[in-house]
Amino acid sequence: MDSIPELSSDIIPASIQAGFHFSDNIISLITILILIACSALISASEVAFFALGPTEKKNLEEENSRSSKAILKLISKPKDLLATILITNNFINVCIIILSTGVIDQFFSQSEESNTLRFLVEVVGITTFLLLLGEVAPKLYASRNILATARFMSGPIAFINLLPPFSWLRWLLVNGTNMINRRAKKRGINLSSDDLEHALALTKEDSDNEDEHRILEGIIKFGNTDVRQIMKSRLDIVTISNEATFQEVLDVILDAGYSRIPVHESSFDNVIGILYIKDLLPFINNEAFDWKVLLRKPYFIPENKKIDDLLKEFQDMKMHMAIVVDEYGGANGLVTLEDVLEEIVGDITDEFDDDDLIYTKIDEGTYLFEGRTSLVDFYKVLEIDGKDFEQTKGESDTIGGFIIEQAGRILRNNEYIRCGNIKLVVESSDKRRIKMIKTIQEND
Repeated sequence: MDSIPELSSDIIPASIQAGFHFSDNIISLITILILIACSALISASEVAFFALGPTEKKNLEEENSRSSKAILKLISKPKDLLATILITNNFINVCIIILSTGVIDQFFSQSEESNTLRFLVEVVGITTFLLLLGEVAPKLYASRNILATARFMSGPIAFINLLPPFSWLRWLLVNGTNMINRRAKKRGINLSSDDLEHALALTKEDSDNEDEHRILEGIIKFGNTDVRQIMKSRLDIVTISNEATFQEVLDVILDAGYSRIPVHESSFDNVIGILYIKDLLPFINNEAFDWKVLLRKPYFIPENKKIDDLLKEFQDMKMHMAIVVDEYGGANGLVTLEDVLEEIVGDITDEFDDDDLIYTKIDEGTYLFEGRTSLVDFYKVLEIDGKDFEQTKGESDTIGGFIIEQAGRILRNNEYIRCGNIKLVVESSDKRRIKMIKTIQEND
């Protein structure tokens, strides 16, 4: 019995071969269009899910529909959701590129010129096509129709999230990323504030912006600064007695120009409240009004509290002022939110601040200060870090207090002490305090 001859391409007519190729190309093109549509939908879902704000999420919770539940479940695990979207989108794009390459190859011969043109079409053409139709256009649409896109894609994404091999690849990607993050954290470099301060000092000469450098220095030193170092001394605080009349209160307010003033009973050691001037405005013409009913509860803090902790408390409690007390409970001073922020950004002044300088520059390296000038302001004027003073001082917060503390007594005129390369000469003093001090920076 004669065997049936095998069909070869030579036996099949050219018209039939062309028909096969044409039908294959049509199927490939239809598949490519479907895949581009899928890529566009996946790209749009990425924007839609991750652009949901608090308002949209709240509406979805109240809606209690199947799609809203699916959306909330997906966004509750953002890493898994993003991994599913990225894996699916990349898988689709790879399929598009493979099919497009197969179709394009059939329209070009094997000549060198055809190979160059084919390469340009495959790389530039397909990439541009994918970016426009598969990425840019759908994401622009999704950004304007966030909820509609998220509802439409919640079901497909939830299905893909559970469908192997996408679910396996998602698990590998998420867990692999978590492992890398854990190892990166373990290998992280721990820098102390001293290391950062040293690094900042090395770059000081290369810094073009002095304000930026000052702010960075303030941030580094911020966590190591006590409230005692920045507070306003009780000698400089304006207070109101609880026995003051309404007119006396108005006189103090107009003279001081502050928006909040502590109110004391008998002395500043017994602060009973804070008077907010804005609370008093509605009763400004009513002299018979009992202004003490407007007092707000004062906030007391210890003098050794760090100012970074105080800033957090000010933010949480929505307060701007605190009374600083010593270990015996006596009021030692007052600190405001402005004082804390000035440690980072520098002096903040308004129309009520006194512009008179509390020091006088005599010549290069020689200054004249009031004894009540705080050590922090003293460091800023002389542009020193104050380490010598901070290591030597005890409880003092002013230059005058520092000299008395170191000398063990109130120095008389022209007597002096030294701290590091700075000579502190008493220019004026009495039996109670040191009034004026001349500082001379001596060369090492």
